[in-house]
Amino acid sequence: VELIGSGLFTGDSSAASRPVRLDCVKASEQCLKEYSCSTKYRTMRQCVAGRESNFSAVTGPEAQGECRSAIDAMKQSPLYNCRCRRGMKKEKNCLRIFWSIFQSLQGNDLLEYSPYEPVNSRLSDIFRLAPIIAAEPASTKENNCLNAAKACNLNDTCKKYRSAYINPCTSRVSASEVCNKRKCHKALRQFFDKVPPKYSYGMLFCSCPAGDQTACAERRRQTIVPVCSYEDKDKPNCLTLQNTCKTNYICRSRLADFISNCQPEARSISGCLRENYADCLLSYSGLIGTVMTPNYVRSLGISLSPWCDCSSSGNSKPDCDKFAEFFTNNRCLRNAIQAFGNGTDVGVWQPQPPIQPNCSRAQHHPEG
Repeated sequence: VELIGSGLFTGDSSAASRPVRLDCVKASEQCLKEYSCSTKYRTMRQCVAGRESNFSAVTGPEAQGECRSAIDAMKQSPLYNCRCRRGMKKEKNCLRIFWSIFQSLQGNDLLEYSPYEPVNSRLSDIFRLAPIIAAEPASTKENNCLNAAKACNLNDTCKKYRSAYINPCTSRVSASEVCNKRKCHKALRQFFDKVPPKYSYGMLFCSCPAGDQTACAERRRQTIVPVCSYEDKDKPNCLTLQNTCKTNYICRSRLADFISNCQPEARSISGCLRENYADCLLSYSGLIGTVMTPNYVRSLGISLSPWCDCSSSGNSKPDCDKFAEFFTNNRCLRNAIQAFGNGTDVGVWQPQPPIQPNCSRAQHHPEG
């Protein structure tokens, strides 16, 4: 699908020549101050509401003409191509505005386009001060995940936000509830939004020696307190979980950001369509603290999955498998995590040829 103004989504070197884009909250405020813009904006919102109820509000040709006129006017307004920033003060409100505009202009609810302002960071920016020796693979003796936890405790910001999520994620609410998942998720989002990546990534993407599935890999898996933030009594179907995610502005946006920034590309040496490991890791970490929270599964190598599987998929099995494999068998994501663990970046570290993990085992392997 060709996105209108798609050049603004690529995160390429032409960024310097782009017009300055407002965040959607400021753009909305600016539009509502101008009579012409505010009138068209309100009409467009009514059209979107009508579309959601099978166009019951916009059935006549005259009304549909008004809708088209309002949507065309929005393309000239400050709201067109507005963006949001992860962790911003009014993030949920900003995302609500973005999706109402996006659905009006695109006429769909696809998840390929991120509502977030591109960061355009490189892993090398994170490594500059990170407690990682560049180009050195995981030591056979060192527990890098333990070292990362120690480094976090020595940093005030990391220690503060880590304590802030450990508490709600480990406090039992009742005999049947191991924790308050909503509070745990909110605190986890704050941790990954506020803590410098060199510390948060150090704990989440630390490298473990091959064959180590005990101390190091298990510490890495336990980083997000999976018994609360990840696991549940039942495993939903992955497409059901995706639909649940799409009803929440934060989750929907973080998932769209992940799909956009971790898109694999078989012809790319890095394995990533966008050739940017840092943006992929940032978008992956953004999913933690949503209903789509992913985590490592207990299997050899780097295998990740949300808490869902593709059993009971019926005719939707191919779609479900495709979505699940964006986590379990995503070469871009796996290479990005390995590159971080090796202290390298795109163009420095040469990834290994794609590995074919046992996807069914990754999806159905019991967690506990």
